[in-house]
Amino acid sequence: MSHKPRRSIATLATACGHAGEQAITPAAAEKPQLATAYTLPSDRAYPESITVDAKTGATYVSSYLTGEVFRAAPNTDAAEIFLPAGAEGRNTANGVKVDPAGRLWVIDSTKGVAVYDTSTRALLAQFAATGTDRFFVNDLVFTPDGTAYLTDSVRPVLYRVTPAQFDTARANGGHGDLIAAFDLGSALAPHAPDAYNLNGVVADAAGRYLLVVDMTGGDLYRVSLAPGDNAPIRRVTLRGDDLKGTDGMELRGETLWAAQNSANAISRWHIGDDGASATEEQRFTDPGLAIPTSLVHRGDELLVAASQFDKGGPFGPGTPNRPFRVLKVSGI
Repeated sequence: MSHKPRRSIATLATACGHAGEQAITPAAAEKPQLATAYTLPSDRAYPESITVDAKTGATYVSSYLTGEVFRAAPNTDAAEIFLPAGAEGRNTANGVKVDPAGRLWVIDSTKGVAVYDTSTRALLAQFAATGTDRFFVNDLVFTPDGTAYLTDSVRPVLYRVTPAQFDTARANGGHGDLIAAFDLGSALAPHAPDAYNLNGVVADAAGRYLLVVDMTGGDLYRVSLAPGDNAPIRRVTLRGDDLKGTDGMELRGETLWAAQNSANAISRWHIGDDGASATEEQRFTDPGLAIPTSLVHRGDELLVAASQFDKGGPFGPGTPNRPFRVLKVSGI
């Protein structure tokens, strides 16, 4: 297995010259507001990813530093521990996502992904990254048919787990392998050898394509899921600032939200031309976002994981403000 690399804030930084919000459209005239949605029950939480269970409204948050997963019911001001540190040998947790069947997928960047029953907390299956000593599994998304796609931040590949592969793993003692479905290496701009590349990934509602971000280059890529597409990977035309430092993303209809971690920014984009272009509509920059690593809507409420990675976490030394929080951001 690979060792968990440490992220360099210098490689993720974006231009931070914007003070507060930069208005792109008249609708973005008022500065967004921050509030605490709920707190996390760990002094070392350093939250990385957040997801919502559409059936129950509960949200799940992963801890990069401990591997814990927290759960917060709707209308609560404090989350609980859903999966403890060390569960299935997991000492770090990255992307989390609830699939269409209501199961929770939890990524361990140093191993692969584990899948849990949200009612019983039982482990259902694990998929391991194999065939290489260098990988960093990071984020994931589901298409409408239940297929999972996962990014790797040091190998420029997207892994795929289909429902049939999940069923096969369940029948084989709960174990399967992560298989690379797309290689974006020839499409990405050149990077330094230790630079991170693919991170956040989203899927359009019809399951026609994925959008995946290169966090170091700041580019967005469209990956076609159409069978037989001879050129499935294309760079998306960006009209606005770039997407450097983008960690988690969310796509609703034709609107994309991006959490740009080291820039302490959230940006909102209009996706047009069947996923071929992205136009920036609004950008909100505020130190109170505390290195935002992921975001998700619960209804009309935008929840953001405030990681504090720059305060004793993977971005550098220091002491975090406690308790760790999930934020509620209005106005973007």
